[in-house]
Amino acid sequence: MKILISGGGTGGHIFPAIAVADELKSLVPDMEIRFVGALGKMEMEKIPKAGYPIVGLPIRGIQRRLTLKNLRVPLDLISSFWKVRKLLKEFSPDVVLGSGGYASAPSLKMAQWMNIPTAIMEQNNHPGMTNKLLAGRAKKIFVAYEGMEKHFAPEKLIVTGNPVRKDIRSISDSKEEAKRFFDWGHYKKTLLVFGGSLGARTLNLAMKEATDLLAQREDLLVIWQTGKTGAGFLESETAKLPNVRAMQFIDKMEFAYALADLVVCRAGALTISELALVGKPAVLVPSPNVAEDHQTANAAYLESKQAAEMVRDEEAAGSLITKVLKLLGDEQKLKVLSENIAREGKPDSARRIAEELLKMIKKKEDNEI
Repeated sequence: MKILISGGGTGGHIFPAIAVADELKSLVPDMEIRFVGALGKMEMEKIPKAGYPIVGLPIRGIQRRLTLKNLRVPLDLISSFWKVRKLLKEFSPDVVLGSGGYASAPSLKMAQWMNIPTAIMEQNNHPGMTNKLLAGRAKKIFVAYEGMEKHFAPEKLIVTGNPVRKDIRSISDSKEEAKRFFDWGHYKKTLLVFGGSLGARTLNLAMKEATDLLAQREDLLVIWQTGKTGAGFLESETAKLPNVRAMQFIDKMEFAYALADLVVCRAGALTISELALVGKPAVLVPSPNVAEDHQTANAAYLESKQAAEMVRDEEAAGSLITKVLKLLGDEQKLKVLSENIAREGKPDSARRIAEELLKMIKKKEDNEI
């Protein structure tokens, strides 16, 4: 059995794909799995680190501003199609799975042209452009949310939730180890603030401006991930407070979740799935810089279910940390948010997607007999 998985660009597309690949290997140990991503993007590092081979395509997204780089997009797309065509002929996968992002477009579209069965994963409440274009000939569409019939053919939809890494799924026994890892000491509550691997400037600025507020909270430990682009904030006065643990990356995210009484973060699909599985109350600040504003749709959906609070990006500088500290003191509200977001969690998501892909392979084999 052979499966090709294509997609990437962000952790929200990469880590769910890895989770599905891991489940496939656990179900069928001799399964051959290859990945396709975009050259220069984070999947080219993360996928091999997870133990899977990956082929990089010279594809890039269209820049929203006028730039000469956009002139290369058609040439890179043509080159990517030729490279994928050669790969599909040589590898001959039984099924091709797209995990989202523009990197998945050439692989799935070429597979469809070559009559290789395809499936797509849509992590968000509002689908991206790539998945909209690929959905017509996809055999199955795995979605995280109910009500996606307005975007895709109902007969193809399977509500699975978003696959999440195994270490995130098992934090219940990590709290004591997490306290030692973060030097938790005498603190009574923990606030976790992060903006993803690259970081979120809005969240970092809000933290930088909150030095006086956080200095007054000697009972509160703050774990702050600045991200790659926010490394400069590690020199801020806030980062130097004795009750703040500021770092560029959090290597043990499961420990951070284990300690957190409240989380402040963006509203990406993978982050929300993690929050749901660990049942953590959250204040979501949707990024305005993502395709089709899908993070706002994600956050609004959870807010409507009383499963998270939302603060818009443009409002965060003036009100975010004040609102967060107030919410930390409202035990009943935290309990409601925790219970409601936990209802959105689907711990068997990766397994369900893996099983559906195996069904597709079996159906393909039966049709070839």
